[in-house]
Amino acid sequence: MGDLPIFCDPDRRTGEALRDQSGGGGMVFTDLGALRDHLKVAFDEDTIVLGTNVSEEDAFAVAEFLRLHRPSLGVILVRDQVTTPLLQEALRAGLLDVLDSRDGLGLKSAIKRSAHLAAARRDQGPEQQLPTPPSIEQPLRRGRVITVFSAKGGSGKTTLATNLAAVLADRGRRQVCIVDLDLAFGDVAIAMQLFPARTIADAVPLNGAIDSSAVAAMLTHHSAGLSAIVAPTEPSASETIRPSLIAHLLDVLRNDFDYIVVDTPARFDDEVLAALDVSDLVALIVTPDVPALKTLKITLETLIELSYSRSKFRLILNRSDAKVGISHLEVEKTAQMPIGGFIPSSREVPATINRGVLIVQDDPKHPVSLGIRKFAEVEVIGSGVPRVENGEGRGRIRMRRQRS
Repeated sequence: MGDLPIFCDPDRRTGEALRDQSGGGGMVFTDLGALRDHLKVAFDEDTIVLGTNVSEEDAFAVAEFLRLHRPSLGVILVRDQVTTPLLQEALRAGLLDVLDSRDGLGLKSAIKRSAHLAAARRDQGPEQQLPTPPSIEQPLRRGRVITVFSAKGGSGKTTLATNLAAVLADRGRRQVCIVDLDLAFGDVAIAMQLFPARTIADAVPLNGAIDSSAVAAMLTHHSAGLSAIVAPTEPSASETIRPSLIAHLLDVLRNDFDYIVVDTPARFDDEVLAALDVSDLVALIVTPDVPALKTLKITLETLIELSYSRSKFRLILNRSDAKVGISHLEVEKTAQMPIGGFIPSSREVPATINRGVLIVQDDPKHPVSLGIRKFAEVEVIGSGVPRVENGEGRGRIRMRRQRS
């Protein structure tokens, strides 16, 4: 019974419709009082879905009560229209997510995520022994942050980041989130054919009060079994997103995900440096051509000058089979580090990008898919890179431009 959600709506037909939309299982209540009585004697439920006819005031009251007394219970609110003010207030009240009533896939994904979070919290011990609410409780896990970077455009960062995230997720067996930090012109949503209701820009009005509930509401789910936080739809919104928000967001994501893959723009800006500061591993992607090698050399010199440790860099050679007169040895000599991943050229890659599918899903045995999978297994999952400690490299902050 515990893996089934509970649905509540004064109109039974609406509650039953939500149950059917989510997969057809779970109890339906038409009265919040009866729901509360049920929760006094049932302790194994994971999720409560509140329907469109439950008032926002009642929904927030339920969420705030459960946040203190039953923190493993995720509360999902369904509305006919989701507005930014509603989302902000809901997140502050402790709701796990706010969904459009027509978003059946989103509802299924939110329920699945709620069940996962509930299981993780139960592993920490009985709920009655929890001394503090979720906003200040101890983290459930400390996932690893992998940032994909190249200071040269057209190197294949987004293709690598999206497919790497899918490989790490392993069809949902691991909890993985990809974050698009190309805030002005990010392509993660396009590459994965996502239609997000919310973006990273929705974190700005929270004024730093980001927790797991707020993060959950920003996620867009993908069929590969992973989640995404996508770039703003309006390029101008990028100016409102500060490096401190990026650092805080990634830190919160560590508590809920095993791996966080960060896609980046082809430049050293404050937001990229904030991600690099907290990264456990930095995947530097390069192509076998002279301009790319020159950029790689300058990139590495800059990173070392900024006091980043070489131990967390991993070099990936894209179009590794290109016969252009530059050997793998020359690439390694330029970088002064071994190549950790080889991705061959293929006409299938742009074809899958144009179709909005991931090649590791579309053709798992394709040489490109195998190259990305090997990199993931050897250099990410099997890597012994020490995790970044809080505060490492903070002296670099004074070198960056400050935004008011």
